[in-house]
Amino acid sequence: MVETLSKNPRVTGFGTLHRSTIGRKMIMAVTGLIMLGFVVVHMIGNLKIFFGETEFNEYAHWLRTIGEPALHHMWFLWIMRVVLLVALVLHIWAAITLSRHDVKARPVKYVARRKGGYATSTMRWGGVTLLLFIIWHILDMTTGTVNPAATNEPYERITAGFDQWWNVVFYTLAMVALCMHIWHGLWSAANTLGWNRATTAAFRTFAVAFALVIAFGFLLIPYSVVFGLVD
Repeated sequence: MVETLSKNPRVTGFGTLHRSTIGRKMIMAVTGLIMLGFVVVHMIGNLKIFFGETEFNEYAHWLRTIGEPALHHMWFLWIMRVVLLVALVLHIWAAITLSRHDVKARPVKYVARRKGGYATSTMRWGGVTLLLFIIWHILDMTTGTVNPAATNEPYERITAGFDQWWNVVFYTLAMVALCMHIWHGLWSAANTLGWNRATTAAFRTFAVAFALVIAFGFLLIPYSVVFGLVD
């Protein structure tokens, strides 16, 4: 039975969903999977950097033309950005409200630690780290506001950005946070959405392996720049 905070039986759809603990967990799970889908595609696309500057820049240009002529130039990217922004806002909102609900339900810190407090704390701080990273990453690689590259070419922005050691360190910490977020969030989302194998050891192992592959795929790029494999 869905736990609801509303006494109005006529409230349906999102109205009921966002008022219940289970509903907010479902929102968190679905939005998390949407963003995970983007992360996977983004990682695969980024790995094209190993095919050379020309091919990588052509790929970046192609992203701006997806859907043409049905869609105008850059429309697909902006639609995707809006979807991701909505998903991110809903994900953060669900996380904050669920956290507050958990604190009210279990005010004793010792009890919270015994019932998954470590995982919850890791997800919270990891989420904050990822949010800060997203903001920085947009300013660095998307708008170029803080990027030292002399041109707007994506390939040069990446190589110039990762020539800065502190940027590589921050990126590494963010990928560690992403790995742990995916690791815990993937099986948690599957469990919330009712997949009956989500609590098995095999699925948890898959979640760990999947998270490590994603983190490794992203980290290949900055360290390839550092060690001169990409320049």
